Amino acid sequence: MAAAGGAAALFPWDRLTGAGSQAVASSLATAEAAPIVPFAHAMPLPKNLKPTSFTATSDLYEIRMQEAQVEIVKGLMSKVRTYDGTFPGPTIRATQGREVVVRQINELQVNTAVHLHGAHVLSEHDGLPMDTIVPGGERTYRYPNNQPAASLWYHDHAHHLEAENVFMGLHGLYLLTDHNERTLPLPSGPYDVPLVIRDARVEADGTLLYTRPSDCPHMLVNGKERPYFQVAARKYRFRVYNACANRYVKLRFADGIEFTQIGTDGGFLETPVQQSELLMLGGERADIVVDFSRYKVGDSVVLENPGAQSIERPEVMRFDIVRTAPDYSFVPGRLTTYPPQPTPTVERDFEIRTFPAMTINGQSYDPNRVDITAKLGTTEVWTVRNVEAPAAPGKPDFHLWHSFHTHLTYFRVLERNGKPAGTRDLGLKDTVTLGPGDTVKIAMTWGPYTGQYLYHCHQLGHSSGGQMGRIDIVA
Repeated sequence: MAAAGGAAALFPWDRLTGAGSQAVASSLATAEAAPIVPFAHAMPLPKNLKPTSFTATSDLYEIRMQEAQVEIVKGLMSKVRTYDGTFPGPTIRATQGREVVVRQINELQVNTAVHLHGAHVLSEHDGLPMDTIVPGGERTYRYPNNQPAASLWYHDHAHHLEAENVFMGLHGLYLLTDHNERTLPLPSGPYDVPLVIRDARVEADGTLLYTRPSDCPHMLVNGKERPYFQVAARKYRFRVYNACANRYVKLRFADGIEFTQIGTDGGFLETPVQQSELLMLGGERADIVVDFSRYKVGDSVVLENPGAQSIERPEVMRFDIVRTAPDYSFVPGRLTTYPPQPTPTVERDFEIRTFPAMTINGQSYDPNRVDITAKLGTTEVWTVRNVEAPAAPGKPDFHLWHSFHTHLTYFRVLERNGKPAGTRDLGLKDTVTLGPGDTVKIAMTWGPYTGQYLYHCHQLGHSSGGQMGRIDIVA
């Protein structure tokens, strides 16, 4: 497909051509979208999925992928693709050392493949793009959970379909806990809240339309357009996900307050850091603690996206402080300890390009071609370059950003643009943001399994178009 038609054959946001057409087309398209009325919805929490059965070592689940009608924009019903009928999908809560087994049944009319993003799993359970579940078929995935606590998520990965399937609703949370997390005095229970943030385009008749990100004016949190969430005047832990298929977001509170970041993709930071803004691309997670005790009951504060286009509203959601509550939680000075970084023995270089074709190092994805062979247990340093030039002022530039993701293992960001990694790149990562012209240097140790895995851009429209490579881990 990429060879025959280039990028335009695969990207709904590239249907228009001409130097001046993007902004005009975006403005016209936005006028046809459903009206935006911020804070009309109360923010829901994704439901927790209950196991269908247990064994001595495993929790067994069953999920049916099916279409459903949901209310995304107030007063309109939209048809979506779901895991088990909910949007987002249900949350699986897992425990380190206890296996989770999920039977996925495809009742949709499209192929699917389920990838547990951030998990260390055997290749046959990783949801490789060609390991699809056909309509009417099923597949059982096994997740050993032999890794520390982290905020993971599961989503579709069927090749050429993953961006559209995720956009249409095939994503859900997978929260892995361990002994260390349970001993930390962090906000917990009802004060530990996921925020699944993504964009959308809902037409005036309720249709959820998969299109380019510059034509997606609706911003959803936990499946609702710009909701409000009632909180107590105390500390909350928020697990923030960028579940956009093709967009970056910047997140900050409208009054500029700082919050404490305690974790990222791979789990806890070693020590907490103070932040006032998050820049996140698709697939990235941030674990933060916000203290609402600085506000009075009756106050409100808006979480906004200063990365929104000029034709978009910046609001993401609103927090309403409606009561007081006792609070014995706090953020300790040390959250976890990382093992020492082994000495790297291999260095590799990667260039990511969008035009004229979706490529990494000049090649589009071929599942039968082994791009890299790495030895189990070896540590490598990768230098990854986004060679896209910045967009002209005022032009949408979402497709010029890249979000580099590795399966199987986490990495540490060593450098960004020749300088040591700063606070935006701390911790164990499986996804790293690259703006136009950016270069990052990352280090990872391959394991714990051998087999076929992937690295790719997590702007899913890019990986759908072939911006992906195969890596085989060998003994």
